Amino acid sequence: MRSLSNQAAFGADAGGAVGAGVSDISQLSINTIRTLSMDGVQKANSGHPGTAMALAPAMYTLWQHDLKYDPADPLWPGRDRFVLSVGHASMLLYSTLFLTGVKDIEHGKVVDRPSLTIDDLKQFRQLNSKTPGHPEYRFTAGVETTTGPLGQGCGNSVGIAIAEKWLAARYNKPGYDLFDYHTYVFCGDGDMMEGVSSEAASTAGHLGLGNLIWLYDSNQISIEGSTDLAFTEDVGKRFEGYHWHVQTIKDVNDLDAVRKALDAARAVKDRPSLIVLHTVIGYGAPHKAGTASAHGEPLGDEEIAGAKKAYHWPSSEPFYVPDGVKEHFQEGLGKRGAAAHAEWKKKFEAYSKEYPEEAKQLTAIFENRLPEGWDKDIPTWDADPKGVASRASSGKVINAVAKNLPWLIGGSADLSPSTKTNLTFEGAGSFQPPKWNGSYAGRNLHFGVREHAMGSICNGIALSGVRPYGSGFLIFSDYMKAPIRLSAIMELPVIYIFTHDSIGVGEDGPTHQPIEQLAQLRATPGILTIRPGDANEVSEAWRTIIPLTEKPAVLVLSRQNLPTLDRKKYAAASGLSKGAYVLASCEGKPDVILMASGSEVALVVDAYEKLTAEGVKARVVSFPSFDLFEEQDDAYKESVLPSDVKGRVAVEQAAAFGWDRYVGFGGEIIAMNSFGASAPLKDLLTKFGFTPEKVYEAARKQAARK
Repeated sequence: MRSLSNQAAFGADAGGAVGAGVSDISQLSINTIRTLSMDGVQKANSGHPGTAMALAPAMYTLWQHDLKYDPADPLWPGRDRFVLSVGHASMLLYSTLFLTGVKDIEHGKVVDRPSLTIDDLKQFRQLNSKTPGHPEYRFTAGVETTTGPLGQGCGNSVGIAIAEKWLAARYNKPGYDLFDYHTYVFCGDGDMMEGVSSEAASTAGHLGLGNLIWLYDSNQISIEGSTDLAFTEDVGKRFEGYHWHVQTIKDVNDLDAVRKALDAARAVKDRPSLIVLHTVIGYGAPHKAGTASAHGEPLGDEEIAGAKKAYHWPSSEPFYVPDGVKEHFQEGLGKRGAAAHAEWKKKFEAYSKEYPEEAKQLTAIFENRLPEGWDKDIPTWDADPKGVASRASSGKVINAVAKNLPWLIGGSADLSPSTKTNLTFEGAGSFQPPKWNGSYAGRNLHFGVREHAMGSICNGIALSGVRPYGSGFLIFSDYMKAPIRLSAIMELPVIYIFTHDSIGVGEDGPTHQPIEQLAQLRATPGILTIRPGDANEVSEAWRTIIPLTEKPAVLVLSRQNLPTLDRKKYAAASGLSKGAYVLASCEGKPDVILMASGSEVALVVDAYEKLTAEGVKARVVSFPSFDLFEEQDDAYKESVLPSDVKGRVAVEQAAAFGWDRYVGFGGEIIAMNSFGASAPLKDLLTKFGFTPEKVYEAARKQAARK
């Protein structure tokens, strides 16, 4: 176990010149961050004070002396980004946003009021407050991304850095370095233990993202105690193996050392940088400093009083802000940021005159608008009983869209030949550093076999205004649940493309055959999940997805061919926009409604045709999206699924969960009630009941219900 014998001695010096480069006002500002953080957690009787106390010197140094950021405009595109991956230390960020006077945002516009007030700090973790337990994007101005699940902020930061590199390569011109910002991340031992951080760091090292700097809080404490219990590796050496530039600071209170390390990191252009900060969690607390109890619970009144005494704090009043501290930040960060912002605006005005088309595109990116004609080349598909796999038709559509939407970029987790997501038109290129024979202007991203990082990186790209997509097999969405969920929480328009959507993967067997994944995606609030039934529904799915600005979308596609329906005989595929629509129907009230999504639509159409030939009054409903259907009004829902029709059959090669609300009590669901098996597709369809005969028999039985 790590020795804590030094903890008793440091407290007396905690408020004085504990490190080189510390002036009285600097130390007062650092301790203001610390005390506000302690007081916020104490008032809430909930939270994590220790990390905020430990990292306050690094936070102060970065924001006051290094960060290119204008508090008067937290949306300025040229700003540096700060990501608090250790989201449990949210009071560290909230205190800093308050002290630096960051302005608020309303409906996507900066307004003339502070993002946070002292009263907001007092409402930490309370209902409807602007200071939730973990930082939330779109909720608190100045928060660049939602963090909390450890490692996600690290992954987001790689996406943010990729977006900056891409924007710079595409839009910077000689004399116009509009995009030259850095992304700074505070991360901790927990982040370093999570696999997603390793995936993201490996990606960043391969890509040579010299605009990315992580500051690693190595306090060697986790909830269970010393990290000696479970985490004893040399993190610096690991990151050297990832091709990162690594530095170590023995004492975070040495502000000169922190500044020099930041300067050195920024000087490295061809590699991301890791700065290992040795800190003491709960710094200044007389009994809890350096212990697990300083991590995830309030310090208590006596311990806070002891810490404030160690800081030589001038008041016992909670949430006390000494005179001059806020003014000090305005003289430093405020003036520096305002000047840099003004220079950038002047540069962009000149750029707009010299490069009007590029400026027009950038303005659309900044304002989250689509270019005119983005959908003009989306194909329509002729009827074809042989058809095409929806992954293949989607590949055609994404290329048609991307040609006219210049900031649509993305790729796959080493599966683009299978997911058909590679952009193949002239000039698309691969996003790679020159040493790997690519360009940072390339639009094809290669995530490697790193699904988890792919999701969190896509979130970071979306946070920067660029439109990302990531792809893989539906079964491997399991690896991506955390970033997909965070896409929904942050309301980011990330596009997730998942292929191999059923037991149709055949011989690959149950490990690769998704069963419960559709139900999981449908159950997640704020996500639009679409499983199109033929190529024309695929085209309509892309028409529906691209205009989304505040919601992620999941496109679920087949490996096997799907017949392209004759839209002169059946309803137009534009019905997809409503989630479910009547594809074909008898005159008057049907006796049975057949409904399905994806590859099973053709199956219920076959059954419908046979029933119709026999005089059975039937209806087919294509059901590509539960989410879109639930958005429709009751009248539309009733027109598609009349409540007085009891005979209903739903067919889907996935878990039955969720279909019961549409078939009702007594209706039949032909779905997967087990995992799959390894066999040719035809044998699997017979084994699990996805045959025309099985659907026909179920429909005949349901048609007899009254």
